[in-house]
Amino acid sequence: MTDPLAPLALEAAQRHCRSLQDALGRFRRQHLERIAQWGGELAAVLPVGGRLLAAGNGGSAAQAQHLTAELVGRYKDERPAYSAIALHAETSSVTAIGNDYGFDQVYARQVAAHGRPGDVLVLLSTSGRSANLVAAAVTGRAAGLRVWALTGPGPNALAEAADEALCVEADAAATVQETHLVAVHLLCACFDAAVTGAGGRPARAAGASAPVAAHRRMS
Repeated sequence: MTDPLAPLALEAAQRHCRSLQDALGRFRRQHLERIAQWGGELAAVLPVGGRLLAAGNGGSAAQAQHLTAELVGRYKDERPAYSAIALHAETSSVTAIGNDYGFDQVYARQVAAHGRPGDVLVLLSTSGRSANLVAAAVTGRAAGLRVWALTGPGPNALAEAADEALCVEADAAATVQETHLVAVHLLCACFDAAVTGAGGRPARAAGASAPVAAHRRMS
Protein backbone atom coordinates (compact mmCIF):
# COMPACT_ATOMS: atom_id res chain seq x y z
CA MET A 1 0.00 0.00 0.00
CA THR A 2 1.38 3.37 -1.02
CA ASP A 3 1.75 5.94 1.74
CA PRO A 4 -0.40 8.92 0.66
CA LEU A 5 2.00 11.28 2.47
CA ALA A 6 5.09 10.05 0.61
CA PRO A 7 4.75 12.49 -2.34
CA LEU A 8 4.43 15.41 0.11
CA ALA A 9 7.53 14.32 2.02
CA LEU A 10 9.45 13.87 -1.21
CA GLU A 11 8.46 17.33 -2.43
CA ALA A 12 9.54 18.85 0.90
CA ALA A 13 12.90 17.11 0.55
CA GLN A 14 13.25 18.40 -3.01
CA ARG A 15 12.52 21.97 -1.86
CA HIS A 16 15.08 21.66 0.91
CA CYS A 17 17.75 20.47 -1.51
CA ARG A 18 16.92 23.20 -4.03
CA SER A 19 17.15 25.82 -1.28
CA LEU A 20 20.56 24.53 -0.22
CA GLN A 21 21.78 24.35 -3.80
CA ASP A 22 20.73 27.96 -4.41
CA ALA A 23 22.37 29.15 -1.16
CA LEU A 24 25.61 27.35 -1.99
CA GLY A 25 25.62 28.87 -5.46
CA ARG A 26 25.34 32.36 -3.99
CA PHE A 27 27.98 31.49 -1.38
CA ARG A 28 30.36 30.31 -4.07
CA ARG A 29 29.91 33.47 -6.12
CA GLN A 30 30.02 35.95 -3.25
CA HIS A 31 32.10 34.62 -0.35
CA LEU A 32 34.93 32.29 -1.38
CA GLU A 33 37.44 35.13 -1.56
CA ARG A 34 36.58 36.21 1.98
CA ILE A 35 36.91 32.66 3.32
CA ALA A 36 40.34 32.37 1.69
CA GLN A 37 41.31 35.71 3.23
CA TRP A 38 40.17 34.57 6.67
CA GLY A 39 42.15 31.35 6.32
CA GLY A 40 45.28 33.34 5.53
CA GLU A 41 44.75 35.70 8.45
CA LEU A 42 44.17 32.79 10.81
CA ALA A 43 47.40 31.20 9.58
CA ALA A 44 49.24 34.35 10.65
CA VAL A 45 47.75 34.18 14.17
CA LEU A 46 47.57 30.60 15.44
CA PRO A 47 51.09 29.31 14.63
CA VAL A 48 52.69 32.14 16.63
CA GLY A 49 50.68 31.50 19.79
CA GLY A 50 47.40 33.26 19.04
CA ARG A 51 44.03 31.74 19.78
CA LEU A 52 40.66 31.32 18.12
CA LEU A 53 37.53 31.65 20.24
CA ALA A 54 34.17 30.56 18.82
CA ALA A 55 30.57 30.76 19.98
CA GLY A 56 27.00 30.20 18.86
CA ASN A 57 23.62 29.11 20.21
CA GLY A 58 21.87 25.81 19.59
CA GLY A 59 22.89 24.32 16.27
CA SER A 60 25.34 27.17 15.76
CA ALA A 61 27.05 26.19 19.02
CA ALA A 62 27.62 22.77 17.49
CA GLN A 63 29.08 24.45 14.41
CA ALA A 64 31.40 26.53 16.59
CA GLN A 65 32.63 23.40 18.38
CA HIS A 66 33.09 21.65 15.04
CA LEU A 67 35.41 24.47 13.96
CA THR A 68 37.51 24.37 17.13
CA ALA A 69 37.77 20.58 16.98
CA GLU A 70 39.18 20.76 13.46
CA LEU A 71 41.87 23.19 14.60
CA VAL A 72 42.86 21.44 17.82
CA GLY A 73 42.73 18.08 16.06
CA ARG A 74 43.07 18.23 12.32
CA TYR A 75 40.90 18.90 9.31
CA LYS A 76 42.52 16.66 6.70
CA ASP A 77 46.30 16.21 6.75
CA GLU A 78 48.52 15.84 9.80
CA ARG A 79 49.74 19.12 11.27
CA PRO A 80 50.43 20.68 14.69
CA ALA A 81 47.58 21.37 17.09
CA TYR A 82 46.41 24.98 17.38
CA SER A 83 44.64 26.76 20.22
CA ALA A 84 40.88 27.04 19.69
CA ILE A 85 38.10 27.15 22.30
CA ALA A 86 34.32 26.75 21.87
CA LEU A 87 32.95 29.01 24.60
CA HIS A 88 29.57 27.29 24.99
CA ALA A 89 31.37 24.06 25.98
CA GLU A 90 32.61 25.72 29.20
CA THR A 91 29.43 24.61 30.94
CA SER A 92 30.28 25.72 34.47
CA SER A 93 31.30 29.15 33.22
CA VAL A 94 28.20 29.45 31.03
CA THR A 95 25.83 28.54 33.86
CA ALA A 96 27.61 30.65 36.46
CA ILE A 97 27.76 33.71 34.21
CA GLY A 98 24.18 33.22 33.07
CA ASN A 99 23.03 32.95 36.68
CA ASP A 100 25.05 35.90 37.99
CA TYR A 101 25.12 38.28 35.04
CA GLY A 102 22.38 37.14 32.66
CA PHE A 103 22.42 35.02 29.50
CA ASP A 104 23.37 38.01 27.35
CA GLN A 105 26.80 38.01 29.03
CA VAL A 106 27.68 34.28 28.85
CA TYR A 107 30.08 34.81 25.93
CA ALA A 108 31.16 38.41 26.43
CA ARG A 109 32.60 37.67 29.87
CA GLN A 110 34.52 34.66 28.55
CA VAL A 111 35.88 36.74 25.68
CA ALA A 112 37.07 39.32 28.21
CA ALA A 113 38.76 36.55 30.20
CA HIS A 114 40.38 34.51 27.43
CA GLY A 115 40.83 36.88 24.51
CA ARG A 116 44.05 38.76 23.85
CA PRO A 117 44.80 41.45 21.25
CA GLY A 118 45.35 39.80 17.90
CA ASP A 119 43.26 36.70 18.68
CA VAL A 120 40.31 35.79 16.45
CA LEU A 121 36.68 35.50 17.59
CA VAL A 122 34.26 33.63 15.31
CA LEU A 123 30.55 34.04 16.05
CA LEU A 124 27.83 32.00 14.32
CA SER A 125 24.13 32.88 14.21
CA THR A 126 21.43 31.99 11.70
CA SER A 127 19.44 35.11 12.60
CA GLY A 128 22.26 37.53 13.40
CA ARG A 129 20.14 38.86 16.24
CA SER A 130 21.40 36.88 19.26
CA ALA A 131 22.08 39.40 22.01
CA ASN A 132 24.78 37.30 23.67
CA LEU A 133 26.74 37.07 20.42
CA VAL A 134 26.39 40.79 19.69
CA ALA A 135 27.69 41.51 23.20
CA ALA A 136 30.60 39.14 22.60
CA ALA A 137 31.44 40.93 19.34
CA VAL A 138 31.44 44.33 21.04
CA THR A 139 33.62 43.03 23.89
CA GLY A 140 35.97 41.30 21.48
CA ARG A 141 36.57 44.34 19.34
CA ALA A 142 37.12 46.52 22.42
CA ALA A 143 39.75 44.02 23.61
CA GLY A 144 41.59 44.04 20.30
CA LEU A 145 40.37 40.73 18.90
CA ARG A 146 39.55 40.29 15.23
CA VAL A 147 35.82 39.47 15.12
CA TRP A 148 34.28 37.47 12.26
CA ALA A 149 30.58 36.64 12.02
CA LEU A 150 28.80 33.91 10.09
CA THR A 151 25.13 34.86 9.93
CA GLY A 152 21.93 34.51 7.99
CA PRO A 153 20.61 37.24 5.68
CA GLY A 154 21.96 40.74 6.25
CA PRO A 155 21.87 43.38 7.36
CA ASN A 156 21.69 42.23 10.97
CA ALA A 157 22.98 43.33 14.35
CA LEU A 158 25.77 40.76 14.62
CA ALA A 159 27.17 41.52 11.16
CA GLU A 160 27.23 45.20 12.06
CA ALA A 161 28.98 44.54 15.39
CA ALA A 162 31.71 42.36 13.84
CA ASP A 163 34.80 43.48 11.96
CA GLU A 164 33.74 41.33 9.00
CA ALA A 165 30.73 39.17 8.27
CA LEU A 166 29.72 36.45 5.88
CA CYS A 167 25.93 36.65 5.51
CA VAL A 168 24.20 33.64 3.95
CA GLU A 169 21.15 34.58 1.91
CA ALA A 170 18.58 31.86 2.56
CA ASP A 171 15.02 31.75 3.88
CA ALA A 172 15.36 28.74 6.20
CA ALA A 173 17.57 28.56 9.28
CA ALA A 174 18.45 24.96 8.37
CA THR A 175 19.80 26.09 5.00
CA VAL A 176 21.86 28.81 6.65
CA GLN A 177 23.34 26.30 9.10
CA GLU A 178 24.17 23.82 6.35
CA THR A 179 25.94 26.56 4.40
CA HIS A 180 27.80 27.61 7.56
CA LEU A 181 29.13 24.06 7.82
CA VAL A 182 30.56 24.37 4.31
CA ALA A 183 32.09 27.70 5.33
CA VAL A 184 33.67 26.10 8.41
CA HIS A 185 35.23 23.33 6.32
CA LEU A 186 36.49 25.76 3.70
CA LEU A 187 37.97 28.01 6.39
CA CYS A 188 39.88 25.01 7.75
CA ALA A 189 41.03 24.02 4.26
CA CYS A 190 42.22 27.58 3.51
CA PHE A 191 43.95 27.78 6.89
CA ASP A 192 45.77 24.50 6.27
CA ALA A 193 46.81 25.60 2.79
CA ALA A 194 48.16 28.89 4.13
CA VAL A 195 50.00 27.21 7.02
CA THR A 196 51.67 24.54 4.92
CA GLY A 197 52.37 26.72 1.88
CA ALA A 198 52.26 25.56 -1.70
CA GLY A 199 52.66 21.81 -1.51
CA GLY A 200 54.51 21.97 1.81
CA ARG A 201 53.92 20.16 5.08
CA PRO A 202 54.29 21.65 8.57
CA ALA A 203 57.20 20.45 10.65
CA ARG A 204 56.36 18.36 13.70
CA ALA A 205 57.19 20.00 16.99
CA ALA A 206 60.23 18.67 18.85
CA GLY A 207 59.29 15.70 21.00
CA ALA A 208 55.91 15.23 19.34
CA SER A 209 54.82 11.67 18.66
CA ALA A 210 54.64 10.41 15.11
CA PRO A 211 51.30 10.94 13.40
CA VAL A 212 48.88 8.07 13.70
CA ALA A 213 47.51 8.55 10.21
CA ALA A 214 48.24 10.85 7.32
CA HIS A 215 44.64 11.61 6.56
CA ARG A 216 41.58 12.64 8.47
CA ARG A 217 39.54 9.91 10.09
CA MET A 218 35.89 9.79 9.11
CA SER A 219 33.47 10.33 11.98
